[in-house]
Amino acid sequence: MKTDTFRPLTGKEIETMQMNGNRAEDWSMVQVSDAFDASLFRNNVFMGRVWLGAMEQGYVDDGDLRLPEGVYNSMLRNATVGDHCAVHNVRMLSGYRVGDHCLLFNIDEMTASPLNEENDYPWIEPMNECGGRRILPFPGMTIGDAYLWAKYRDHGEMVKRFEQMARKFLATPEGCYGQMGSHCIVKNTRTLHNVAVLSDAETPTRIEDCVVLADGVVGYGCTCEYGCIAMRFLLGEHVHLEFGVRLNDTVVGDNSTIARCEVGNNIIFPAHEQHHNNSFLIASLVMGQSNLAAGCTVGSNHNGRTADNEIVAGRGFWPGLCTSLKHSSSFAAYTLLAKGSYPAELSITLPFSLVNNNASKHRLEVMPAYWWMYNMYALNRNMTKFAKRDKRKKKAQHIVFDPLAPDTAEEIINGRMLLKSWIEQAYLQFDKDKEHIEVTAFGMEKGKRKTVILKWAEGYKAYEDMLIYYALNVLAGGKTDAPMPEPLHNAPEREREWVNLGGQLVPQSELDNLIAAVERGEVADWQQVHACYDQWWADYEGWRRRHAYQVLCLLSQQRALTSELWQQYLTRYATILQYVADQIKVTRDKDDANPFRRMTYRNDAEMKSVLD
Repeated sequence: MKTDTFRPLTGKEIETMQMNGNRAEDWSMVQVSDAFDASLFRNNVFMGRVWLGAMEQGYVDDGDLRLPEGVYNSMLRNATVGDHCAVHNVRMLSGYRVGDHCLLFNIDEMTASPLNEENDYPWIEPMNECGGRRILPFPGMTIGDAYLWAKYRDHGEMVKRFEQMARKFLATPEGCYGQMGSHCIVKNTRTLHNVAVLSDAETPTRIEDCVVLADGVVGYGCTCEYGCIAMRFLLGEHVHLEFGVRLNDTVVGDNSTIARCEVGNNIIFPAHEQHHNNSFLIASLVMGQSNLAAGCTVGSNHNGRTADNEIVAGRGFWPGLCTSLKHSSSFAAYTLLAKGSYPAELSITLPFSLVNNNASKHRLEVMPAYWWMYNMYALNRNMTKFAKRDKRKKKAQHIVFDPLAPDTAEEIINGRMLLKSWIEQAYLQFDKDKEHIEVTAFGMEKGKRKTVILKWAEGYKAYEDMLIYYALNVLAGGKTDAPMPEPLHNAPEREREWVNLGGQLVPQSELDNLIAAVERGEVADWQQVHACYDQWWADYEGWRRRHAYQVLCLLSQQRALTSELWQQYLTRYATILQYVADQIKVTRDKDDANPFRRMTYRNDAEMKSVLD
């Protein structure tokens, strides 16, 4: 809203305002739009400079709640209220620019302080409780921005320029705190202090029912409700905070839901679920498509003399019930942790694995490719559910939802190499008893107890099938008679390092180029950074197809695919497609055939009506 189009109140309007119980420190400081109806302002106090938008004899609705337009029983100080808003019972509205068609009802305090170099902006300290990764959030900041700034701290010039770019944007009306977009609903709320709330007609944001928010950014289409508390935070698009969650110094990715728990000093990528009041997540980087079960304490144990440890988990991270982990630990993509208190730091390098703390045998057990071999229904569901649940409209943060993508394919390739090495060592050790070979891994757990690889032969084969499935899905798109792709001529070497940039997959070499451009000053603002992300997103399909082709060449140990090799892979692909279809049914039928699961239903018809 441009306040330069506003005008002072007329003498008659001031008289009407006073008759309606309104008071002002200085009526000349109250500016209004041309379409101003003084009868719609009752029992208010105006302090400092106040701008009031167009109001008419209408209503703003939110379900069963219907409030007349105007400002009633409220105190406004140095604030702007947009057109066709309903502001009722706001004890203090100070320093905010409220957009059009907003509903503000029963709010104790909604204040924003002037922020500048002297009165500094609120920094976030994610991933590490010692503050060494701190970032300065701004409206429109993506999860990728936050990750790049916090993770690549060794690029000191980039970090310096990122701060300059952020401060420059925060000094603009579009970038400042104390703003609220249009069509926002805020009701029955305790405190909003120095919060930027992004909202519009297409993606309205809701804040309601005993919420406390301070020093942060709420993204488009978010919901904060039912007693949640958040301080120093950044929420992506379509994030839900609810049911008493306590959150601080954390970046939460798009399409995430967090409730009833404690979350502090994290960067969480999109599609994260954490719903339980006896779980907490501290000082971690969780790369999305993740779920923390009840009783899960990620970050409960620091092993250092200060709180400077971290946990890094690839996408698809799923620690089971009552899982306790120690800092510092890292997990490959789609690691499933069985219930247990893990006694030492972990470095799980096998993706799609099941990890078990076998206390009775005093060992750590890892089953590679567990999802592929025994949890296909869940893996297939993950291929579709995250995309279906994506309710975002803006989609500023680009996201790859496929579990099998260039990043996880490279992890599988690395996992196969590790398995091969460990299997060869086991064969040398057990040369007299080939039938009872025990394969042990190295470097997965700190300490002296051994790490045993379960189902190692099946896992090694499954990894190869997964790579073929990934490559042929990309190149053949589910068709077993697809034409052979064009051979790659003069293509660069296969990209082995892929960065998960807040959900978007980017070759490390491309990211290095961006960092260098920022350090040279060639990329001078965040809009240019985001333009680079958009170009990468346009290029991703080409990168992915090239990578898939090169994965098949790696498996066949050929520089290029021949028609004969392509036909062999198509035949293998048809077999794998059938395996996937069968395993989806088998793994789902295990649940349906479980007598303990069925016993709570009177008959099959009741169970089907409830579960379908």
